[in-house]
Amino acid sequence: MDENSLLNILYTNRANSDAITIKNYLLYKFTQREVDNFYDLLRIFENIASAFPLLYPKSINSKNIHRAVLSKQLSVFYKVSKSAIIVIAILDNRMNKAKWP
Repeated sequence: MDENSLLNILYTNRANSDAITIKNYLLYKFTQREVDNFYDLLRIFENIASAFPLLYPKSINSKNIHRAVLSKQLSVFYKVSKSAIIVIAILDNRMNKAKWP
């Protein structure tokens, strides 16, 4: 895919807050290595989603929101617009599904 046709990745306030919460939890319970792995997973997601925005399946709760499962513990919920990928939330897969966007 042409590099000029890659979509920008935008994070909502909720997604940014989710990322900070996850980072703080990882630092509290584990080490900086897990935080680095978390951010690596997000970077990989960004690279893939910007090139192939419809690759990940739509969420069971909404037909406009896609769910990318990045690991056993982590999912990213996002919407696709004409010019960007809008990350709505970053959630722990062990959470109650009622909290999903």
